[in-house]
Amino acid sequence: MATVAFEGLAIGGQRIASADGKTAPVYEPATGEILAQVAQATAADVDKAVKTAHARFSDGKWKQMRTRERGQILQRIANLIREKAEMLAQIESKNGGKPISAARGEIGAVANTFEYYAGAVNKIHGQTIPGNANGTLMTFREALGVCALIVPWNFPLVIAGWKIAPALAMGNTVIVKPASVTPLSALALADLALEAGLPEGAFNVITGSGSVAGKALVTHPLVRKISFTGSTEVGVGVMQQAAGSIKRVSLELGGKSANIIFGDANLDTCIESSLFSVYDNAGQDCCSRSRFLVERPIFDEFVERFVNRTKTMKVGNPADEQTEMGPLITPQHRESVINYMNIGDGEGAKRLCGGEIPGGDLAEGNYLTPAVYVNVNSGMRIMQEEIFGPVVCIMPFDGETEAIQFANDSAYGLSGSLWTRDIGRALRVARAVETGMLSVNSSSSVHIEAPFGGMKESGLGREQGMTALEHYSEYKSVFIAND
Repeated sequence: MATVAFEGLAIGGQRIASADGKTAPVYEPATGEILAQVAQATAADVDKAVKTAHARFSDGKWKQMRTRERGQILQRIANLIREKAEMLAQIESKNGGKPISAARGEIGAVANTFEYYAGAVNKIHGQTIPGNANGTLMTFREALGVCALIVPWNFPLVIAGWKIAPALAMGNTVIVKPASVTPLSALALADLALEAGLPEGAFNVITGSGSVAGKALVTHPLVRKISFTGSTEVGVGVMQQAAGSIKRVSLELGGKSANIIFGDANLDTCIESSLFSVYDNAGQDCCSRSRFLVERPIFDEFVERFVNRTKTMKVGNPADEQTEMGPLITPQHRESVINYMNIGDGEGAKRLCGGEIPGGDLAEGNYLTPAVYVNVNSGMRIMQEEIFGPVVCIMPFDGETEAIQFANDSAYGLSGSLWTRDIGRALRVARAVETGMLSVNSSSSVHIEAPFGGMKESGLGREQGMTALEHYSEYKSVFIAND
């Protein structure tokens, strides 16, 4: 039997065991095998990490570094990510159950994120402002200090990059808390950052449970900023815990996004794109378009074609280059998705395909075939609650007004798509749908140059683009009086 690697905490440029020496296994979703034993941080470990990051911020070795040099280090991180792309992709594929082709694309996106903020470092500035007083009025953009970055398990390195790169670009120091089931890529990235020349202590990684390590991080008095991505329920708790010391908070939470398909849509393009808008990453995506709203004249044709394509999806081993959908993250999460399908069945929805546990070579993994439901309405739980799995509900609508009404009938407002060849309609509907991001004739939510985030219970604050830098800095106004 092969020896299982030990992965320690990354604090101050060192890999160390936790204070009490406890570890927990990290599993491969495709096989159920143990990938590594990972240190479980205690509150004392979190305190050590925060004080290390705070000391590095206070000594100015990162914050006061010349902006060009800071940008060059971020660019070197991007370059190293590209050099080590296959290694990182293998980690994401094995630890997260992602098809290897998708994992490779995600690693490229992480490199692009660091490269983008490497270029942004020396383009962040304040202003001089004409004032009524006799003197000079100006503003500066100041780093916050220690930033706690809490990352989910569905896109571990991509979302970590969205948080780490802009935080470092502003001169902050960071502590990353990856999800307990997918910590390996964040630890690997911390090693690469050191190799790129990032000062020790500027980028730390705490692994362990949210109830212990996460809570200690969120409530630590020296943490100035929290950026959390995860469920709405946990996000509420993070916000409440952060309120005690008035921490700055950004939250990217749940979603139940709509995919609105009008009768004039190009169905050839729409069906293939819509397939991956809901089944990519086995549906474990907060931007998943899991509510399909289809204009009634094309409803039957769309459903037939979509179901036929769903049945051909290759569900299989993530290491297979031809795999289109891998396993779910854990057996417990698969059971949660199956429970939602049972609820849908009980509500009277009609399952046209999917929702089965494959046997044979896939029997040991957390696999589930993609499911399609019709005969649904907005009041059903499977139309209102985030299932976070490969399940889509398809409902007809009559006309533009009803499409908007159905799309907005949700507590969430993260992402979505609409399909039409009528540009006037596209603009009207895009402005009317209550969501932070919306794609026309596309299923793409992520553009590194543009703000990413939601409305309503999908969160507050934004990631990506130059806008993200505002959430990792504060304005300082300075007035100099004339003598």
